[in-house]
Amino acid sequence: MASLELRNVVKRYKSQTVLDNLSLTVADGETLVLFGPSGAGKTVLLRLVAGVIDPDEGKIFIGGEDMTDLDAEFRGVGMAFQNFALFPHMTAFDNIATPLQAKRSSQSAMKAGVESVAKLLKIGHVLSHRPRALSNGQKQRTALARALVGSPPVLLLDDPLRNVDAKLRFEMRLELPRLLADRGATVVYVTQDYKEAMALGDRIAVMSQGVIKQLGTPEQIYREPANIEIARLFGDPTINLLDVKPSRDAKGIYVGLSNVQVHLTGAYDATVGRDCVIGLRPEALSFVDEGTPAAIPVTVEAETPLNEKIVTLVRTVRGREILVSRPAGTPGQTEGRAHIAVDGKSALLFDHASGDRIGARNVVNLRSGEAA
Repeated sequence: MASLELRNVVKRYKSQTVLDNLSLTVADGETLVLFGPSGAGKTVLLRLVAGVIDPDEGKIFIGGEDMTDLDAEFRGVGMAFQNFALFPHMTAFDNIATPLQAKRSSQSAMKAGVESVAKLLKIGHVLSHRPRALSNGQKQRTALARALVGSPPVLLLDDPLRNVDAKLRFEMRLELPRLLADRGATVVYVTQDYKEAMALGDRIAVMSQGVIKQLGTPEQIYREPANIEIARLFGDPTINLLDVKPSRDAKGIYVGLSNVQVHLTGAYDATVGRDCVIGLRPEALSFVDEGTPAAIPVTVEAETPLNEKIVTLVRTVRGREILVSRPAGTPGQTEGRAHIAVDGKSALLFDHASGDRIGARNVVNLRSGEAA
């Protein structure tokens, strides 16, 4: 068993608190992604778990055992660092083999283990090279191979695909989940790439300023972001955010978009007359014919093809900009007047002052009404 638990962990550097009373549990065999901007505390958290640095407060448990005061070499943790941390005088093969050497593995077992993981990471042809002869991408994969080769019960990966090229990065997003599942390790994976986070994580912990802002499955984080900050971080193109002030009529609570009322379901009674923000994902909007019920009139400003999708910038009656995304090859208005419709299941409502998401998010009805 290799579950991981942090209890009320605090880490300070002089007057700066990098991790602030952070608690987190990662189940045995789970892959948890730590996602957030630079300076959020992600790498510091990994170094605490690895035993490279010590917490100022709190406890760290691995497999139910208190590891807080145990030296790094006794924790059974594998880690791939951001800065590679390769031994410059050793070949890639020898760097990768160091965990197996520490276990006193036989030469044949060491050779088989290194070659197997090197083949998977496509660095078999550079195993005889020293770090100075490797590209940054090859160094990154060598560090990742070293972390994987010993099959540690806990694996800490600090943005291991940062320096690889786009093609390999895409391939590794597909390969890594299977690789990690085969190893059976408990994984904590750091990234600033939301696509990588959603592709690799069983759960995602969104970090900011030393605390976890939201913890959930990739679908939960994307569809039910806890606040505007998180909603902006997930999605490309970014979510549309429009200031609104909900009103009430006989059918319920609504917000206005270009002479169309967007009715909301949920506990929104307290939002009437209150400053709020509605969030609309670009892919939740679609072009429709003018005669379509509840069609929202807009003006097309620009269109940008982005390989697999086309992003269109439109303006509402009141001049507010909205991005609409559709799959490449599908029809859509390219200029002039147009009409769009909202996929009600994906609309989000946030409090304007705090930025926190309010209640349910479903839009169930649209009809003609006041302008946005």
